[in-house]
Amino acid sequence: MKYFFLLVSLVTTTGCLGQGISGSELLAKAIEYHDPNDHWQSFKSEFTVTLESPKGDKRISRINIDRPASSFKLTTNKAGKTTEQMVIGDKCLLKVDGTDITSEQDMASHDISCERAKKMRDYYTYLYGLPMKLRDPGTLIDPNVETKTIRDKEYLTLKVTYTEDVGRDTWYFYFDPNSYAMKAYQFFHDETKNDGEYIVLTGEEIINDVKMPKNRAWYYNRNDQYLGTDILSK
Repeated sequence: MKYFFLLVSLVTTTGCLGQGISGSELLAKAIEYHDPNDHWQSFKSEFTVTLESPKGDKRISRINIDRPASSFKLTTNKAGKTTEQMVIGDKCLLKVDGTDITSEQDMASHDISCERAKKMRDYYTYLYGLPMKLRDPGTLIDPNVETKTIRDKEYLTLKVTYTEDVGRDTWYFYFDPNSYAMKAYQFFHDETKNDGEYIVLTGEEIINDVKMPKNRAWYYNRNDQYLGTDILSK
């Protein structure tokens, strides 16, 4: 899991609590906006994520998430090679161009493994399950909500940490003060080092009645270097 922290030049704290709303109340309103009919709990759908890098490279990934069946499938096409990583419960299945990959040697040569497949499952279900995933066990919601400005726009900001068995990173989530739509988030491992990355969200795509950010632009915190954009489509 990656995490981010915005530079002082991009984020300015106003020093006041966000409109008298608590952290748990803000989260509830954000979830009501993104998942009004509670479909994330029974989410069963697929979508495509296209990663565009500054160099012009593209990586197209087809993602299938079936939460009731505890099933996840990631199909990636890059450089003429199709890689499939499937996780069903605690079991996994790996394929390259339709051929099962079972030996350690083949896994290493294709840079895939069951451990990596499970990490990709956790990564995609976390990012595309936000903000609903902030209700998972081990999530610590700061009761105080701050108002912060990012790129000349003011947002309600929610600070999130985790119990030690879940994670040690700190997240900040930024929500529109009127609609409560999620507009950005950041993470960092060590705030004093200004490490990690931040993501700016634009547009929306409705997948299985869940409103997901369509575009996610990634940047380094330390120097604002642009890393790439994930583009969501059905």
